[in-house]
Amino acid sequence: MTSTAGAASEPYAQYDDDYRNVVDVVDAGADNTGEEPITPVLEELRADDTLLVFPEGRYYMDEQFRFSGFDNFGVVGDDATLVPANYYDFAGPQYRLFRLGVSYSPGGHLRFEGFDVDQRAPDTGIRVIEANAADRLEVRDVTVYGQHDSGTWGPGLFNITDSDGWGIVERFRAPDGGAWINDTPNAGNRWRGPIGIEANQNAGTLEFRRCWLGAFPNNGLYAAGGDGSIVVHGGLYENSNGANVRVGGQGSEIRWPTVKVDDTRPEDKTQRGIRVENGENVKIHGAAVEISSPKPTSHAISVMNSCESARIENTRLELRGSDVNHGIVLSPECGETVIASTKISHETAGGYPLWIRDSDRTESVLAENLTISGEAGDASGLRDGIRCERDNCRFSHVDISQHGRDGVDRNAIVNTGDDVTVYRSDLRASQYPFVDLGADTLVRDSDLESSGDDEAVCLYASAENPTFKKNRLVDGIRDLGASGVTTWENSYE
Repeated sequence: MTSTAGAASEPYAQYDDDYRNVVDVVDAGADNTGEEPITPVLEELRADDTLLVFPEGRYYMDEQFRFSGFDNFGVVGDDATLVPANYYDFAGPQYRLFRLGVSYSPGGHLRFEGFDVDQRAPDTGIRVIEANAADRLEVRDVTVYGQHDSGTWGPGLFNITDSDGWGIVERFRAPDGGAWINDTPNAGNRWRGPIGIEANQNAGTLEFRRCWLGAFPNNGLYAAGGDGSIVVHGGLYENSNGANVRVGGQGSEIRWPTVKVDDTRPEDKTQRGIRVENGENVKIHGAAVEISSPKPTSHAISVMNSCESARIENTRLELRGSDVNHGIVLSPECGETVIASTKISHETAGGYPLWIRDSDRTESVLAENLTISGEAGDASGLRDGIRCERDNCRFSHVDISQHGRDGVDRNAIVNTGDDVTVYRSDLRASQYPFVDLGADTLVRDSDLESSGDDEAVCLYASAENPTFKKNRLVDGIRDLGASGVTTWENSYE
């Protein structure tokens, strides 16, 4: 090992044996007062098997530093602050500070840690790091201060290019978000504006751990492309347009994040909480989604058409506000989906806490140990706790309370699908606990009661062969012409 880092490398001394060269960039000529650009010095120091150490100070950058095709390279800061030039003074491509590896010539092992980025001056928003690594990527403790307001690409892009590769992006924070493109000097050159973190060509396993993103105009964490696996662990994602957490891939997991939508800018059209797509066996576990400033299409969780299978479990949704909004929405062409041990509090002007949209697909949808509560309205006629429009759905041990805001009529479950089962469930509603328009429905061992003057069940003329066994159906069944109705050992008190 050749070292010129001296005492400045002490916080990262554990890495010294990982590199042939450990270089203190200030000793090598980089200015740490924020007055002179440092990229020319970094270009001279660029070498494989090298760790660049930035001691305390401010480092001005007015052009990109690029290095690709390396086997082992690292950049670390010890109380170091990067200071980007403004949009007009930035030389060359006005896109990024560090470009480390590219898709066709990635790095092998890349480390990037320990930097604050001062973007508080006007028009200084820029991508901090774009990284493509084949074997291993480690990015930690990067905090961006100030809104990303120049209209260039968002703060971070990360990809693992090899299917056996692994990466972690830990405590990458951009809490002040990004400006819409028309409010930046780059107006007219891009759509919407920056993405917070992008990872759409990932082939390996890439984890985002305890990251924090504020309001971006074009998705917060956008990691829906590629054939690899994405893991989101913890973190806070707030107020982005599009989706706050947007994930795809094979066996990807979203574990324990907090997603909040409590502010809407005039340009925001949709602020979804979590959106999953382009993959299979995608799991959402332990998420908390809180929406209090909803737009009409800002579903808390969206399972998109391109998601072949998904599981949502131990998740909490809280929706409040004076607009229509939905909780979990399963798109028509999504595959098998399980919702387990999840709670939805729905206090909006209208909408469905769970909406299973009409589909020709035959894969099952299962909701078990699901609790739906809250007093919502009936705006736009959207007044059902669960709207089930798909065949082959099962609701087991669900507890639904839909008493209605300001005395409006809401239903617990409205079913238009075939081969739907409700088992050991408690359904309460200000109108009908259960409405059936489908075929071959089974309701058994359940407790159904209206808080209004309505029956427990309403069967429309289109309903065929519904069966009710061993239920408590307070005030009985309202039959509007259904065919083949079967009842057995029910009580009606």
